[in-house]
Amino acid sequence: MELEEKPKYGEPRKYDPTFKGPIQNRGCTDIVCCILFIVAVLGYIAVGILAWSQGDPRKVIYPTDSRGQFCGQAGTPLEKKPFLFYFNIMKCASPMVLLEFQCPTTQMCVDKCPEKFMTLLKAYANRKDFDYYKNFCKEGVTNTMGIPEILKLGLCPAMLTPSKPFTRRCFPALGQKGGVITVGNNSHFDDGTGNMRDAKDLVDGVKNATVVIEARQVVMKIFEDYTQSWYWILLGLVIAMLTSLLFIILLRFLAGIMVWVMIAMVILVLGYGIFHCYMEYAALKGEPGSNVTLQELGFQTDFTVYLQIRQTWLAFMIILAIVEVIIILLLIFLRKRILIAVALIKEASRAIGHVMCSLFYPLFTFLLLAMVIAYWAVTAVFLSTSNEPIYKVFNETECEHSRKTCDPANYTTSSMKAQCPDSECLFAFYGGETVYHKYLIGLQFYNVFLFFWCANFVTALGQMTLAGAFASYYWAFVKPDDMPAFPVFSSLGRSLRYHTGTLAFGSLILSIIQIIRVLLEYLDHKLKGAQNKFAKFLLCCLKCCFWCLEKFIKFLNRNAYIMVAIYGKNFCTSARDAFLLLMRNMIRVAVLDKVTDFLLFLGKLLIVGLVGIFAFFFFSGRVKAFEDTAPHLHYYWVPILTVVVGSYLIAHGFFSVYAMCVDTLFLCFLEDLERNDGSPERPYLMPESLRKVLNKKNKAEPAE
Repeated sequence: MELEEKPKYGEPRKYDPTFKGPIQNRGCTDIVCCILFIVAVLGYIAVGILAWSQGDPRKVIYPTDSRGQFCGQAGTPLEKKPFLFYFNIMKCASPMVLLEFQCPTTQMCVDKCPEKFMTLLKAYANRKDFDYYKNFCKEGVTNTMGIPEILKLGLCPAMLTPSKPFTRRCFPALGQKGGVITVGNNSHFDDGTGNMRDAKDLVDGVKNATVVIEARQVVMKIFEDYTQSWYWILLGLVIAMLTSLLFIILLRFLAGIMVWVMIAMVILVLGYGIFHCYMEYAALKGEPGSNVTLQELGFQTDFTVYLQIRQTWLAFMIILAIVEVIIILLLIFLRKRILIAVALIKEASRAIGHVMCSLFYPLFTFLLLAMVIAYWAVTAVFLSTSNEPIYKVFNETECEHSRKTCDPANYTTSSMKAQCPDSECLFAFYGGETVYHKYLIGLQFYNVFLFFWCANFVTALGQMTLAGAFASYYWAFVKPDDMPAFPVFSSLGRSLRYHTGTLAFGSLILSIIQIIRVLLEYLDHKLKGAQNKFAKFLLCCLKCCFWCLEKFIKFLNRNAYIMVAIYGKNFCTSARDAFLLLMRNMIRVAVLDKVTDFLLFLGKLLIVGLVGIFAFFFFSGRVKAFEDTAPHLHYYWVPILTVVVGSYLIAHGFFSVYAMCVDTLFLCFLEDLERNDGSPERPYLMPESLRKVLNKKNKAEPAE
């Protein structure tokens, strides 16, 4: 007697006359993981409390002088001295600065930065100048002290240079005149020892002490652009939100027409982009300097320079043309499957019409994610600032105690000072040797891991809640009479009451993979200078494998949550059932589901494209009607890029509900095909439009 061979991907679902959609009588699932998640969150709260008790964000907000005191902190003697002044900024040019993040020169808090050139030698000869000079000296300087004594004790800098505050630090006011670097409109200055030096000697010190001067100017210009255009950016994002909402409403009533209009619009928008790039490319022909290659031009902080190069527009044109061709080819080869996808989108539109509050559920998800991100960021800041000030010996000449820790309180009478007379005990960085400080890196790692776990949990909660709401719509025999009164709230309650452990289990698996990817990125960053090609290849392969694994786990989790929302089983059982169901319908999954995702992606692309084009013509001043209205900006791409990115996030928020609805209905549709056969006893619950496309019909229906 031959054994009956089991189906490769499990038994199809059997007809169950009692099944009416998401099961109401269910029990708690994955309890162990639920307990583990609760303990982990309580531990996370404890870490936050510990960090808040030990940390001090003032170390990030305020600059620190050589004594470890905060400049400009309210309620301290330095409250009215918000700026940090370097005695000798040129010492910041030392390579050690990049390793220790501290200039080997005295730093003190001042009420304002120096405004004019002055040397101690010249200032000492004039009472008024010397009184001004003492504002930038340590306490204890008197008019009776001689210059050698002042310099020997390190009480005053040898010179002052005109400076401007940046990030609350005084940096030389460098500029350019005729291609020559100047400071205070002078190309040379007296260094306080009688030697005249070039202003360019200050550049290296300034570069190591802060960002490059050009980058500083770019940042300031970008900030100014935001202050000038923030309300127009806000208006652009509101337009994106209204456009997304209008698009969703139109899909509700005109799904078929809207999908084809959307496809045509995307092709037209990309076609216009190609045409515009060609016109710009052609207009630059013969212009001086337009034939310079991007490689020859190199990196420029003024990005508008790139728009004057023909090669830039040629690159844009080629990229858009490739995208256009790919979309057209996909539409040609998938034209039959698009009809089924359109029917599925129509049904998703009807489902959302019956569950309208689902459109606003992403706001709840965004709120929870914002809370998770804020908690992680605040905890990270407090953890990173919970160290104690460490002081080290800094010296100009050779000294055996160089870079050793020291105590500033009694350093002047210590043996170190006696052996190295020109050395100073200066604040170096924040650290510590206690048990807490030793495990600080572990607490930071725990903070990052719990951030991933909580963020994935919030996302999973949103997916299961929406899946439960839309599944109750699909399996309702009479819509909407057989649906719960508040499907979203009912589904949210079931998810939190019974399936917190399942949500925690799925998000834990995903978080582990994500933290491994973070560690791989960290290793890749550390090994950038390594010459071992095998190590680079292995690391690249691992990064690729874990990227693919993360995508697969996200796909599996998403479908597992749908099965949990319907049947109320644990994570592993639901993941297996979902996987086997999808494998039994591999062709439909590979084509139909992906085509639907592709069409929804085109919808997002269309919204972003329309809002982006409007923002481009408005902010660039290309349209005469907007010339007087548009703000005058340094870089018009700043608000355009902000509007484009913001529009995508807004469109993604609205369409994520649609995507979850389609995925849920698709899984229910596959179950419907297995459970039912169209007979009067087992009628299909799928809509008539979907039955027609699939050439299926309920036998109770009269033949056409």
